[in-house]
Formats: sequence, structure tokens, C-alpha cells
Amino acid sequence: MSNYQVHPSSYIDDDVIIGEGTKIWHFCHVQRGAVIGKNCSFGQNVNIGNNVKIGNGVRIQNNVSVYEGVEIEDNVFCGPSCVFTNVLVPRAHFPVHGKYNKTLIKEGASLGANCTIVCGHTVGRGAMIAAGAVVTHDVPDFALMAGVPARQIGTVNEQGEIIEKVKK
Repeated sequence: MSNYQVHPSSYIDDDVIIGEGTKIWHFCHVQRGAVIGKNCSFGQNVNIGNNVKIGNGVRIQNNVSVYEGVEIEDNVFCGPSCVFTNVLVPRAHFPVHGKYNKTLIKEGASLGANCTIVCGHTVGRGAMIAAGAVVTHDVPDFALMAGVPARQIGTVNEQGEIIEKVKK
């Protein structure tokens, strides 16, 4: 008997580790080699790629795909339809199988709805990425990022409250 919950419409591949208290909702797929921490929640239509590592207490909202090469630390929030990439120059005719640019989302970061995290970058601890922002470079700890491309518009505390705005 498992100590986590998986909706019957979801599919969990072999060779997957899922932590106690985790809930995986409708139409999700967790692919082989993935390691998911305790007390996570995956909304509808979440895809976790091969060999992805996800920490404890992570909340991934509907319609998010976490591709191989992405690592998510503890207590990260991924808003609805946020996007991760894992290849900088994808070409259908020249697949790169297994040669992915590493992306790290550090503890306590929040990624807003429909934001995009371009691969090969680190989002710092406690950082907040605004809805629709496109992250194209590393993000400092507790930075508030917005825009296309994302730029730092402030600093937040651990609760996500703005404690400083960047002057224009």
C-alpha cells in the first residue's frame, strides 16, 4: 500500500520514487527515474520527465511539464502553465538525447502563471518570478523578476512581500 495518492487517470512509470503524503491529480505522467519528495501536490495534466528530481513540499499547478535537466528544490511553487525548457537550440532533425542544459529552481522560489524559465539558469532561493515573465539569466536569491526578458524589479522576503523596489 502506497503512502501517497495518485488519481486513476494518471500514469506512474517504473523506477520512480514518490515521497509520503504526495498527491498526484488527474491526467499526470511521472516518467522513469524521477524522484519526488514528500508532501508535494501536482495539479491536472502535469508531466514529470525522466530523471527529474523534485524536493519536499513542492506545488506544481495545472499544465506544467518539468523536463529532464530541471531540478526543483524544497517548497517551490510552480504556477499554472509555467514553462521549462531543456535545450537552448532545439532542432527536430538533430535531436540531442540526454544532452540537456541544467536548470535549478532553489528552495522557496515561486514561479508565476505562464512564466518561462529558459534552460541553463538558476532561480535563487525565495525568488519570485511574475506571471508571463521570461527568465533568460540567473536570478538572485529573493529577487522579484518581471517582464520579457525578465529583469529585477524588486526584492521580496520569505513570505513574498515586496521589501524593496528597484528604482528606474
